[in-house]
Amino acid sequence: MRDMIYNRTLRLIGRKAFTRLGDAKVIIFGIGGVGSWTAEALARSGVSHITLVDADRVTVSNINRQLPALMATVNNAKVEIMGQRILDMDSRIEVKCMVMRYGADTASRFDFNNYDYVIDCIDSLADKALLINNATRSTATLYSSMGAALKLDPSRIKVADLYKVQGCRLAAALRRKFKQIGEYPAHKFKCVYSDEVVPNHDDAPEDATGGMTFGKVAINGAMCHITGIFGLTLASLVINDVIARSCQENELDVDEDDE
Repeated sequence: MRDMIYNRTLRLIGRKAFTRLGDAKVIIFGIGGVGSWTAEALARSGVSHITLVDADRVTVSNINRQLPALMATVNNAKVEIMGQRILDMDSRIEVKCMVMRYGADTASRFDFNNYDYVIDCIDSLADKALLINNATRSTATLYSSMGAALKLDPSRIKVADLYKVQGCRLAAALRRKFKQIGEYPAHKFKCVYSDEVVPNHDDAPEDATGGMTFGKVAINGAMCHITGIFGLTLASLVINDVIARSCQENELDVDEDDE
């Protein structure tokens, strides 16, 4: 049955790369408009060890862009909804759901050396900076989402190192934050971003749903076709990195056979 679930994946990438995907351990911080789509794509691609971290619960204003958000799931923990969804795809996936916020008081609970990939989809600037600094000091590979709000054009979504990201307010604020605290990432890491900025409309209603903003300085407009592509792009970074490593192993095996 498992081969049937992933039949199209196996046809595309082969058994060895698929096995590597199954072995990969991925932790995702933030299961909202970006992180939920990352988790969805990784699970459907064969990643079998996924940890989801988010303290937030579904609100009505999440429904326009977040995968766990339905009228039936309002007030439920996003990680728990997403975790059950993943198990409905494949019950053999190991899913760990942590209803908590990553921050200074919880960071010690995470050893990123236990993971192959850390995915940052956090909105809070202080928490994001802390996560990036800690993750880049581990053996895990970090991928980070910059701001997906105030965007409409999917063709402007790109991937770059943080210090080469241009036109993104969150990236600029994050670089200032590192300078302010005097601590910087230990090495370069890839970010998904867009250089587009579309202004909010002043005739939109107030967000009175009680949503947890966790340090956001503003509530900005966002749409699913953008947040989804951000999340799917993050998933693609993991998938393609695993495939590339598998290909490198194959080349080494061939070289050893030639000796």
